Amino acid sequence: MINIDKFKELSVLVIGDLMLDEYLWGTVDRISPEAPVPVVAVEKMSHTLGGAGNVINNLSAMGAKVFAMGAVGAGPAGRDVLKKLEALSVDVTGVISEPDRPTTRKTRIIAASQQMLRIDREVRYQISAHTLDKLTQIIAEYMSKMDLVIISDYDKGLVTRELVASIVDIAKKSGVMTLADPKSMDFSKYMGVTVLTPNKKEAAIAAGIQIETPEEMDDAAAKIIAQAGLEKLLITCGKAGMVLYEIGKPAVTIESKARQVFDVSGAGDTVISLLGLGLASGATFKAAAGLANLAAGIVVAKVGTATASIDELKQCVMTNV
Repeated sequence: MINIDKFKELSVLVIGDLMLDEYLWGTVDRISPEAPVPVVAVEKMSHTLGGAGNVINNLSAMGAKVFAMGAVGAGPAGRDVLKKLEALSVDVTGVISEPDRPTTRKTRIIAASQQMLRIDREVRYQISAHTLDKLTQIIAEYMSKMDLVIISDYDKGLVTRELVASIVDIAKKSGVMTLADPKSMDFSKYMGVTVLTPNKKEAAIAAGIQIETPEEMDDAAAKIIAQAGLEKLLITCGKAGMVLYEIGKPAVTIESKARQVFDVSGAGDTVISLLGLGLASGATFKAAAGLANLAAGIVVAKVGTATASIDELKQCVMTNV
């Protein structure tokens, strides 16, 4: 059994697209006379960390020490992201403000525990050469202090091929494992990471294989492992759980533990966070993935971008032994 209390001893570098998730909560009791759409009467508004920030939220909830790296804009949303990171006692030395890059903000309108609409405000162009150089320098400076690196790529322009190559090179020299959650459909971008965690749809597109059978899943996995030079691959399959691939070993299927599903927002962030903590604490790939699967089951039963607490996870582990 994995010692969850050991997670607070781990230091994790998270690099990726930092976002602000905005929620407008309300009720619906009529249809608009202007168009056949529901009228949401907003009752409250809340903000949480999104994107790579949600990975940080998950790690912090487990007590891990987190070093954040990314880029935010100079406006109110960027300042809000920094404040929320600092409130979690996260080191934000590696968060760079790019005045010309607005902070990605996703606004979700929710009524009766259901998401009615999402509005995205973002840009997707690559970070500047100056920001890339600065991030690379900071990575080189901090890597030896880390137990784990998580690359949270939401394809907003921060995680470039050049940045991934630098991370992998520096991490390998320090003996630090790297996990990446991909959004780019060319998985060669993630060449050399220790573990890649795509969902089934992403894996199918990247491999160019329609996945409908276990055999097709295996074929796609083999292609991805070769394409990205991976040691391990975890493919999440929603309600069907996840499938693990490791060189020289048979595939392992882990069934989903979700009791009910209200909102899948951020479930992938929970998976990569707990998988990384499990591996960094010395657990096997299967054991770490099993724990990540339990945590994801807790999260999808909550509305909005959420995390599992240590107590919730311990209770879930005890009831699933």
